[in-house]
Amino acid sequence: MTFQGWPAEAVEFFEGLEADNSKTYWQAYKALYDTRVRGPMDELLAELAPEFGEGKVFRPYRDVRFSTDKSPYKTAIGAALTGGGYVQLSAEGLGAGSGMWMMAADQLDRYRRAVAEERSGAELVGIVARAAEAGVDVTGHEVLKTAPKGYPKDHPRIALLRNKGLIAWKQWPVGAWLGTPAAKDRVVEFLRAARPLQAWLLAHVGQPTRAVEDRR
Repeated sequence: MTFQGWPAEAVEFFEGLEADNSKTYWQAYKALYDTRVRGPMDELLAELAPEFGEGKVFRPYRDVRFSTDKSPYKTAIGAALTGGGYVQLSAEGLGAGSGMWMMAADQLDRYRRAVAEERSGAELVGIVARAAEAGVDVTGHEVLKTAPKGYPKDHPRIALLRNKGLIAWKQWPVGAWLGTPAAKDRVVEFLRAARPLQAWLLAHVGQPTRAVEDRR
């Protein structure tokens, strides 16, 4: 099957789930989820794989062990691409992301050093600027209120240094295009525009070598 977009029922499914996040609702509409929500996502991931890597759809169940919100189901379907990238569908529309959402301590140390270093830091500033020109937002997942320890508050790239994660994100509200192959075109355009950021992060930050710990 080729990707033809998500039908209106997919958005309606999440609207209903937001109103009734219960096992009763989920079981009543599970077949619709499989064919109208998960099915198109699988088709999209298969078509993205040659350029952006294999995709993995996240489980629809929330981890409520440490949350005061005990609603059992996620109100969005999300998938990660091994080549770097994230795709999400919800009642709000279609979203796509790229970058490093949460850096481990060793990653964060390498990130800050690279931002502070003149050549690599200036390169990142240019990447962020060009992404903005392409309509892609680059933001921090978590942002310190002040400079991280060991860095001056008046550093020329202090805004980037304060980030504890760095991501590119694009959100498109629901429209008729969502039910057509044009939905894939938007995701591809975003992922290509975000590719320089992903490449910079892989080159200067890389994968974690230690477990996630306090990152202040």
